[in-house]
This record gives sequence, C-alpha cells and structure tokens, in this order.
Amino acid sequence: MAATHVLALDQGTTSSRALVFDGDGSLIALAQREFAQSFPRPGWVEHDAREIWESQRAVAAEALARAGLAAEDVAAIGIANQRETVVVWERATGKPVGPAIVWQDRRTADLCERLRREGREDLFRARTGLLLDPYFSGTKLAWILDNVPGARADAEAGRLACGTVDSWLLWNLTAGALHATDVTNASRTLLWDIHRGLWDEELLEILGIPPALLPAVRSSSEIYGATAPELFGGAIPIAGVAGDQQAALFGQACLRPGMAKNTYGTGCFLLMNTGTVPIASRHQLLTTPAWRLGDAATAATEYALEGSVFTGGAVVQWLRDELHLVRSSAEIEALAASVPDAGGVVLVPAFTGLGAPHWDPYARGALLGITRGTTAGHLARAALEGIAFQVADVLTAMEADAGVPLAELRVDGGAAANDLLLQLQADLMGVPVARPALLETTALGAAFLAGLAVGLFRDRDDLAARWRAERVFTPRMERGRAEEMRARWARAVERAKGWEG
Repeated sequence: MAATHVLALDQGTTSSRALVFDGDGSLIALAQREFAQSFPRPGWVEHDAREIWESQRAVAAEALARAGLAAEDVAAIGIANQRETVVVWERATGKPVGPAIVWQDRRTADLCERLRREGREDLFRARTGLLLDPYFSGTKLAWILDNVPGARADAEAGRLACGTVDSWLLWNLTAGALHATDVTNASRTLLWDIHRGLWDEELLEILGIPPALLPAVRSSSEIYGATAPELFGGAIPIAGVAGDQQAALFGQACLRPGMAKNTYGTGCFLLMNTGTVPIASRHQLLTTPAWRLGDAATAATEYALEGSVFTGGAVVQWLRDELHLVRSSAEIEALAASVPDAGGVVLVPAFTGLGAPHWDPYARGALLGITRGTTAGHLARAALEGIAFQVADVLTAMEADAGVPLAELRVDGGAAANDLLLQLQADLMGVPVARPALLETTALGAAFLAGLAVGLFRDRDDLAARWRAERVFTPRMERGRAEEMRARWARAVERAKGWEG
C-alpha cells in the first residue's frame, strides 16, 4: 500500500509539536511537549538545543503512535521551525557548544548599533532585505564565536557546524548525514543574499563568520534525504522545510500576490505574498523569500513582505504567569469582555523591544492611563488591544509598500481562537479577518511543502482548494473611533521607545 500520510514537525519557541495529516490535508493526530525557557540576563533568551531535539523526537514518535502509523505509512516529513534562533554544534559529536540563542534575544543590540554607526545598514538591507537588528541570527552567531571559549578557532578549522533550528533538526534526524537549510531560513540570518541566492562573502567577513560553518541551502519543497532508520522504525523521506511564518503563509493558501496572513503566536508575524519580485520596503518592513518550490536550478524564489511583532501571545502568558490575573490563557477573553473598553488604559508590550515598523531594541513595556478605577478587566482588554494595535501598525505599513489595500487578512496561531481579539483586529484595521477551519496552518504548510515534493498533492491549485474559513470577522467599529484609538496607541508607543537607550 502506498504511503498516504505526512508527518509535520512544528518546532516552536515554547514547545515542540508533531502533527500527522492524511492525503486530504486533514489532521489525524497531534502531540506536543513544552521545553524550558531560560532568561539568564535582562534581554537574554536561551534554549537547550538538546532539549529541543529530544522533545521533537519524542512527539514525532508519539504522534505516529497515536495515528497508528508505521514509518512505511508516511510519505514524507515536513519541518517548520522558529526561525532566527541559532545553534552551533561540534561536527564530530553533535554536541552543542552552548545554549541556542533565541530569536527574542537582544544581547547583540550594541553590535547592531556599531554596524549602523559604521554605515553598514544600507549594505545589509540591500543584500538581505533585513534590518540590522538583534532579532536576526547573524549577530547571534558572531556573539557565540566571540564569547564561547575556543569556538572561533574550532569554527575556522571546520570542526563546528551552525544553523537555525531546522538545520539542527535535519542533522539529528539524519544522524549527522545532512547539514542543510532552506531558502526561507537562510534568508533570516543577515548572511544570505536574497537576490543572488547565496551566502554573501562580504557580509560573512563583516561579521567574522567562517563559510565552512554554514549549511547548504536547498528549496523549501524537495527531497532532502531520509531519517535514520532507527528513529522511527524505518527511513522516512524529509521533503519540506520552511521557517514557521513562511510555512503558515503556505498553509493559509496565500499562494497569489497580494494575499496576507497573520500568525498570533508568542510574537505576531504578518506576511504578504508579493510574487517573484522582491519589493523593497519604505516603511521598515522586511523583504523575505516566501518559499522556493522544486529544483533549485529551475524553480523561482517567491517573496513576501513581512512585519514582526516581538510580543503577541506572550503578553497573555505574562498576565497569567507573572501577574496571575488568569489561571489559563483561555480565560483572558472572558476577563477582557467583562468591560466595554479598556477604560483609557494602553499597554505597550515591548518586553524585548519593538519590531516592525518601529525597530527599537531599547524600547520596553509601558502601561499608561491607569486610574484608581482601573480593573483587571481593563488590563486584560488593554493587553488584547496591544496585540491588535501592533498588527494594525504593520498592516498599514505593508499596504503602503505594496501599493494596494488588503481585502482580507487570514489568521492563525494560538490566540486566533480568541474571538474578541479578532473582532478588535477587524475593527482597528477596517478589513475582514478570516479564521480557517484548521488553525494548525504552520504545520499544514510544512505538510503541504513535503507532500508536493513527493507527489501526494498535485499543485498549488490543489492546495488552495483545501482551504476553508471557519468564521469571518467583519468590522463593526466606526472608523473615526478606530482612528482615535490608534492615535492614542501611537502616543503610548512614543513613550515606550528608547527606554534602555
């Protein structure tokens, strides 16, 4: 019997997940395991790379067991991953040289500032489509080489390998046979020329990165290799790799230029498909590969505009874990709905700086407009509004860059289950917000990419036909009121900027 299922590995910031989809794109089984978050200093965020791998391996086996599948039943594995998090490990042993430095980490803000003062920003921007910001993995990699004893010498001698989390998973899935990444992950390093499609020698030299350290760059949908047979009782082809946000764009079937999605995860990530032409942003958005499908020699890279919000759903976790306003994240909607509005309170959740379109690593969280009458409900509603305001800022910049108004925003991620948040989003932006029947669009995108490579799915039209909306939220708020709220938000953002500068 032919293999008819796809295993998607969704390696995220706070948990590793594995999902099994059938040939119709329906979810069959899911397993998830959280792993430790480490904050050793203010602005620092680290993961144990070994725990990432062990948790991902365990949930993959668990998901297959729940689905009742053996290795021979699985046509392919697709990988979606937290993108800018970087790992360096020994080639001989596979042992990490230290903790993985997470995308949220801000320790290289001073290095980015120095490069800006040296006049390097335009060069990095032109080659990579990115801004000089600690968010991206290139400066994190430079920090590891400069601060882990012996790392630079070992890297120059070819004894070390590095990569984003997809590379780390590929290495471990294949018992060290594959050191590779895909174009979407490579493009988030500040080291990849998105126009020429190669690691840029000049940028590598500026950051002091030995080329021998870096993975080979492949398409997002092609057969990379196969898993070590002992992992799952047989070899399974690995046929799709993409950064989580590009995978979500693909899983949302935003397959034509002008279509856009937002993922409400730990952060928020809004991407708009711009086709085969990269659009240079005039509003501090990122120009990034969306995917490349098929053979690298013949397939064209397709691009997207992206705006990243560093703190999205994480603000709800903060209310739950640090302030103890709710016992579970699901309770936030009822608490926020207990009041008609935020009572004049504005929460700017710049806990680790501000992303697009502000890009201020020195901004910090601000809670403004508090009075004696402020309640827990007002704080909860201000938190949800703070998420929606940030997304609206990004969308406004995106529409200006693309030159066309957005007709609809497709949404996913954990917080997309919050009806109040999505209604606020539609009200603030003035466009419909569509929630799909299947919220697991990141994993679905990885499954679609892998399934395409092995022929389980025919083409992108076949994939687009599988997307269904569960609910569409239409704007209800008067535009004048929405504009007043956004103006108040803009004032609060200005007060949060530059706090640590």
